[in-house]
Formats: sequence, C-alpha cells, structure tokens
Amino acid sequence: MAPTSDALETPRIALISTHGYVAAQPPLGAADTGGQVVYVLELAKKLAQLGHKVDIYTRRFEDQPEFDEVDENVRVIRIPCGGPDFIAKEYLHRHLGEWNEKALRFIKREGLKYLFINSHYWDAGVAGQRLSEALRVPHIHTPHSLGLWKKRQMETDYPERADKFEQEFNFKERIQHELIVYRSCQLVIATTPIQLDMLTEDYGLSRSRVHMIPPGYDDNRFYPVSESSRQMLRQRFGFEGRTILALGRLATNKGYDLLIDGFSVLAGRVPDARLRLALGGESLDAQEETILAQLKQQVADLGLTDRVEFSGFVADEDLSDMYRAADLFVLSSRYEPFGMTAIEAMASGTPTIVTIHGGLFRAVSYGRHALYADPFDKEDLGITMMKPLNHPRLYGRLSRMGAHKARSLFTWTGIAQQLIALVEGRPVAQALEESDWAEPWNDGD
Repeated sequence: MAPTSDALETPRIALISTHGYVAAQPPLGAADTGGQVVYVLELAKKLAQLGHKVDIYTRRFEDQPEFDEVDENVRVIRIPCGGPDFIAKEYLHRHLGEWNEKALRFIKREGLKYLFINSHYWDAGVAGQRLSEALRVPHIHTPHSLGLWKKRQMETDYPERADKFEQEFNFKERIQHELIVYRSCQLVIATTPIQLDMLTEDYGLSRSRVHMIPPGYDDNRFYPVSESSRQMLRQRFGFEGRTILALGRLATNKGYDLLIDGFSVLAGRVPDARLRLALGGESLDAQEETILAQLKQQVADLGLTDRVEFSGFVADEDLSDMYRAADLFVLSSRYEPFGMTAIEAMASGTPTIVTIHGGLFRAVSYGRHALYADPFDKEDLGITMMKPLNHPRLYGRLSRMGAHKARSLFTWTGIAQQLIALVEGRPVAQALEESDWAEPWNDGD
C-alpha cells in the first residue's frame, strides 16, 4: 500500500514491533509471532476507531511486501535490515541501527508526523527510542515481558541448563538495553501488577513514569453462546467427554508437559475427561517438532494416548468457537507475563484455570472469575481442574463471572482510550489507574 496523500496533514501514531511476522493477517504460531502481534494489531485498529491514523513499523524479510493494509486507517510498514532471512528476537537488536536509518529516511521522505511512538518488546524499544530522539517525538514503551523476570524463572525452573541460557536468550544484552530504554523513554506501560512492581523495584524506575494498562481482547469475537450452540460446536470439533483445552505456540515455557502431568491426576478421578492440545502454527520448525514429539512420548509413557488429542494449529476464524466448545481452559505456563488466551477463554464463557507464575491470576477472584494453580505441582493442578467439572454451581459461576470480568476490564477499546488519555495527560488517565484498576485487582468484583 503506497503512502496516502494526507500523510503531510494528518498526525499519526507510530507503533513499532520489529520481530516476527507482523501482518494484517499474521501467521500466528510462526516463529516469534503470537500474542504480542495480536496486541499490536488490535490496539492499532482501536486507536484508528478513536480518530487516528496508525502506522505499524516492523522488519521486512523473506519475500514480504513493503506495505500491508490492515484497514483504511491502519497499515503495516516493513523496513528491511540484516538481510533477507528471519532473525530471532534475541539478536535482532544488532541490526536495528540499519533499520533506524532506513525508517528515518522513509519517514522524512513521506513527510510523516507522529503524535507519539509506542514500541513493543525490548528490541522495538531500542528502535523506538532512537526514532524518538531523531524525530523529537514522545516515546511510550510497552515491554510485554521483562528480561530479569524471565532470567529468574528460567534459572529456577531449569538449573541444569543455566550455563546455556546466555547463548540462547542473550539475557545480559537484553537487560542492559531494557535499562537504557526504560530510563530514556517518556513512559513505560506495564501490563500486569508483577511488571509494575519489577519496573519500580528491580529496574529502579520512578512510579510516576510507569503506568499499568493490561492487554485486551476483541469483544466482537469472544463472547458466550447458548448451551445448544455450544453442543453444536462440540460436534463440529469432535469433542467427546469433558474436554480440557490448551492452545498456543509450541514453546517450553508454555508448560504443556506440566499440564499433561496435571491431567494424569485428573484422568484417574474423572473417567470421561479428555485433553485437547491445539499447539503450534501452520508449520513447525525443527525445535517445535522436537517439543511436540517429547509431549507425545510423555502422553504415551503415562498411558494416556486415548485420552489426549493433539489437534494442531487452530485457524483464527475457528478460535472463538474452539474456546466455547471446551468445558475448561487451562493456562499452564512456567512463566506468562499476562496470558491473552486465558482472557479470550473467559470472555467466551469457558471456565478457566491460570498459572500462578504470571500476572493474570492477581486480576481475578479465585472461585468467582477463574481458578489458579501451580503447574509445577501436578496434584494442585489436577485437583483444581477437577473442581469445576464436579461442581455445577462452581462451573456456572466461573462461566458467567469470568465473562463479566473480561468485559469489564479487558476490551481493546477501553485500553486504547487509556493510552490516548495517558499520552495527552488528561486527568482521566490518572483516574483510570487509581480507581478503576486498583479495585479489580483485589478480591472484589
């Protein structure tokens, strides 16, 4: 899509998400392409609905086009750097000097003016800060996850592999760059209370420079349906018995092996329980194939082959119906900054269990909006899964109140409004954070 004629006249918002396959129709599940891409796209569309034009800047590689139109007010702009091949997010920052020079040339050539820049994840934070300084435009950074937190979690969970983490995750460089970006940009957006705490306590940021805005979901897609409609969906997807669902990228931190262990506890107590694992993207790389093979071997070793189904990638148009068809959704991650899939499941009326190793469990009241468990304790996870299946009143409450909680806190429109208010310095931004957000993170509704 070529630049529009009103580029010289219309102030725009620039969102930057440099890694992965960012597109109008992203290949979710592909390398480095998951919830963050959804976040950026949905935020952009809602910002546009509030009266702004939005440019999403990313990296151009492989055979991708330079422009991708999301809608009439949102486009993806791809800036090449580092050659034609995919580069993992842990090492992309080494090529962002080239990216910035080309992005600046494009912006100045087209005469584009931006109200502010909002970068996502630390690699884009590096790029966003450089653009901010060159263009003299405010820079708002959304980390999505924090290097210090991930490093601690990995060292705790896999002490035997600690000597390999630096090569795999590049923690030293990541944390150094995070510190620079967080202290240089105008505002940092935390998405969970845990992040808020770490940014002030571990990264040393002033509380006045950190604000919390949680991620959102599309309430036009994710909502409950009648029981008769749900039964039709179960038939369509071939669900039998009481089905526990997990879905997402094939990555070790997602804890699918821990979920299988927890399910082994449930399986001995609920004879008709089934586990549906909808994992990975449309195609799998070698590492993902290895993880999948390990999970299947684990299922076989536990004697659960006839109780666990690996159904693979879920197309975006089927995602909301897949949530609705399930009897229970489980987010079993070893660490999870937020957990968009759990919010989508709750919004769809499906009782949901979330890991305690993340931010979302602090947003819900146990037994009212959702349940939470420690996935490293298979008995805790297994018995927790059993409770709503065995107690209809609990099941019904979680279904109703989980959907209500999602609607009250996590719609994209409200999140876009908060970001704009925050940037403009309107009093509503402070009011939203101090009142509307403070209470729901406690044990009330």
